[in-house]
Amino acid sequence: MLRTLLLLAARSPRCRDFVTRSPLTRGVVRRFVAGDTLDATLPVLRQLTADRHVTVDYLGEDITDAEQASRTVDAYTHLLTALGEHGLAPRAEVSVKLSALGLALPRDGAQLALDHARQICEAAEAVGTTVTVDMEDHTTTDATLDIVHQLRVDFPRTGAVLQAYLRRTEADCRDLAVPGSRVRLCKGAYDEPATVAYRDRAEVDRSYVRCLRILMDGPGYPMVATHDPRLLRIAAFLARSAGRSADSYEYQMLYGVRTDLQAALADRGERVRVYVPYGEQWYGYFMRRLAERPANTAFFARALFAGGAVR
Repeated sequence: MLRTLLLLAARSPRCRDFVTRSPLTRGVVRRFVAGDTLDATLPVLRQLTADRHVTVDYLGEDITDAEQASRTVDAYTHLLTALGEHGLAPRAEVSVKLSALGLALPRDGAQLALDHARQICEAAEAVGTTVTVDMEDHTTTDATLDIVHQLRVDFPRTGAVLQAYLRRTEADCRDLAVPGSRVRLCKGAYDEPATVAYRDRAEVDRSYVRCLRILMDGPGYPMVATHDPRLLRIAAFLARSAGRSADSYEYQMLYGVRTDLQAALADRGERVRVYVPYGEQWYGYFMRRLAERPANTAFFARALFAGGAVR
């Protein structure tokens, strides 16, 4: 129930106004969002890439016109140029949401998103890195995977994301478990109907394991996106069972979440990639992070209470 309410709040203009304008919120947001600007984010990236890898997300989704989408492309181009200039590209890639590139626009949205994604892939290739295309709600899954397939013709390292809570994902894993295929498997962060998604946490976990087994047994490059210690242990077991070397898969975790576990895995010689978001349009991302784990919501509430008491 709490998760559903938070995801509803993520789409509420009134809640957005309250959260984004409150001076108490900003300090809490910094746990999950590296900065409003690229200049503020670069020191975070330099620190993280000392022992980990990163994937950087310029926040912005549900754009309403083509001009906004073009500005997003410009922001990613600027980001990738900076990654190259600062020597971060060998350990940094970018993640992009197609909704930020115009996918939902009424006229030729899919073609516009594809063209924009190509520009970002070209900029990534120029500095020696790559792109992962984020997955959004289930209504965009087919369009997103179609664009990933098209991008991989010219940019074969383009990453795809699959969500274990969707009932279709096992089949998608089989389709994407091919040589050279980079696939990030996550649980899923949107409020999906039971007709297309598992709603029970245990069912989602079981689906995650089934999907991960397919990816680990295949010839691609699995990216294990979870903070769940039990699933991480299962992932390690599946990797060993499949005879995988440490450089043939990776763990991915969110910036600001289980940093102790991230460091422990990195110290153990595992490849760890941190998902680092930045930008002014952080509200939707922030609310989904609260909805994912009760501990995040408790952290937010404690911080607001403490801030209010101080003030």
